Amino acid sequence: MIKTIAINTTRQGLHAITDSVVDVVNHSSLKEGLCTLYMQHTSASLLIQENYDPSAQADLEAWMNRLVPENDPLYTHTLEGADDMPAHIKASLTAVSLSIPFSEGQLMLGTWQGIYLWEHRKSPSTRKVIVHLSN
Repeated sequence: MIKTIAINTTRQGLHAITDSVVDVVNHSSLKEGLCTLYMQHTSASLLIQENYDPSAQADLEAWMNRLVPENDPLYTHTLEGADDMPAHIKASLTAVSLSIPFSEGQLMLGTWQGIYLWEHRKSPSTRKVIVHLSN
């Protein structure tokens, strides 16, 4: 089963998408298998991260912005704004696909794990994530 979910992002940073993925798994006829997520963009990525304390997410976002700053004079791809080339680099350093097993209709995430779309651009966007369920 393949389904596309659209995620509206309002800002740069981590956006929780666990509930959207769980909804796809719950509405499928499959009880166990593998859930593969694929990001159809080059300036956003996917991540499994702590979902309990938001400071972990904030620290991760701040660290990545220090690692890959805007307006680096070495960038030549600058046509789409100061955040575009850093967004491409951040996406290449992180994941554009994730695989999560599910059993008895439930994602087998750990206690404090959540699934996030990591928006690397500052402006609002609609991002598409492919959800593929197989058994």
